[in-house]
Amino acid sequence: LQHVARVEVKGVITQNANLVRTIEALGRNRNVRAVIVTIDSPGGTVAGSEALYTAIRRVAAAKPTVAVVEGTAASGGYIAAIGTDHIVTRETSIAGSIGVVAQFPNVVRLLDTLGVRVEAIRSSPLKAMPSGVEPTSPEALAALREIITDSYDWFQRIVKDRRGLSDDQ
Repeated sequence: LQHVARVEVKGVITQNANLVRTIEALGRNRNVRAVIVTIDSPGGTVAGSEALYTAIRRVAAAKPTVAVVEGTAASGGYIAAIGTDHIVTRETSIAGSIGVVAQFPNVVRLLDTLGVRVEAIRSSPLKAMPSGVEPTSPEALAALREIITDSYDWFQRIVKDRRGLSDDQ
């Protein structure tokens, strides 16, 4: 029986192989005429968002896709939304937030106060950095900044391509 399928993207987006497989199966299913992707997500990991986007783009190559933003499609949620052919939002939905962030706690002073010292043996200077339990070196911060910048550039590129925007826009 031919039908329109619906799949939900809710909560924090991570590497969810089951969701990706489900989306890809909908793309292959001859009875599925179109796919609605219902989204309510503040985002998540870059890799998880990329996997979701790629799966949605594969489906969109074969049949119509629509994102319905129920509440929020921010960051990785927005990546999923722009993978579809069309985005529908409520007037009060939040859709967008193009950015990448890496956060980590720095509890060095707390550990000093408690008299706790963490030792580490590394195979290379940047292994397991930043750790949060020891000061982050300028080299580790530079490496992390480069990763964030690369991810942000990728994010901007797909938004620009999918939305038909110029660099200035």
